[in-house]
Amino acid sequence: MRAGVLCICAAFLFAAGAAHAQQPDQDPIGQSFFAPELVIQHQEAIGLSAEQKDYFKTEIRAAQLKFTELQWKLQDEMEKLVTLIKQPRVDEQQVLAQLEKVLAAEREIKRQQVTLLVRIKNKLTPEQQGKLSELRSKPPTK
Repeated sequence: MRAGVLCICAAFLFAAGAAHAQQPDQDPIGQSFFAPELVIQHQEAIGLSAEQKDYFKTEIRAAQLKFTELQWKLQDEMEKLVTLIKQPRVDEQQVLAQLEKVLAAEREIKRQQVTLLVRIKNKLTPEQQGKLSELRSKPPTK
């Protein structure tokens, strides 16, 4: 279970972005943003400037570092929760307090993910956003 949570959190940003790129109509929030890999994949097609590329590299690198820190924190809090609930008698108040720590860590991860997506979108021109929306809606070519 713990490894699964860590993997889910580690892959969320990029895996969720890929899912949004493939099925934008199923997520109204996701369809308003552009996953980092979508921008990277189509950087020439949308005409990213050198300044935009540098900005995205910096922001994505910083986000990855932050996600790693947050994933460690989440894993630590999850392990503590699992230890508590594996006891023969479970202290409800301790479990609920620990659950709050797990939920806070998950919330911070999601907040950081949305922050990155907002920064990416805000750095793209309206024309680049339109082109990415168009490219995202096309089925992948093989």
